[in-house]
Amino acid sequence: MKAVLLADTEIELYSTDIPPNRTVDFVASCYSTDSCKCKLRDIACLKCGNVVGYHVVAPCKPCLLSCNNGHFWMFNSDAVSTVNRLDSSGLNLLLWGDLPELDVSEDEGSDGLSEEEWIR
Repeated sequence: MKAVLLADTEIELYSTDIPPNRTVDFVASCYSTDSCKCKLRDIACLKCGNVVGYHVVAPCKPCLLSCNNGHFWMFNSDAVSTVNRLDSSGLNLLLWGDLPELDVSEDEGSDGLSEEEWIR
């Protein structure tokens, strides 16, 4: 998903909630920024070795409780290329409005989790 860095809206990113499989790996140690206490860790391409983004290893409470899309894998827009996803027919672009609704009742959805845990 195309996104912007909340701390600096001039920086464009791409984000996903799906952990990349066999394409990137962590480099260096966790760090935080001046704007929040999220624990971040850079990720690099396994093929070329260049840093292509970062993973939010542990979001801070204010970020977790703020309006977010649950995407914790962030990619620098100049370091990756994108591909539009197609719908189930394979002919049309997949749009947010075309995604099926999750059928989660109040009884089965929360499993006694706190609001913070449920957001994750």
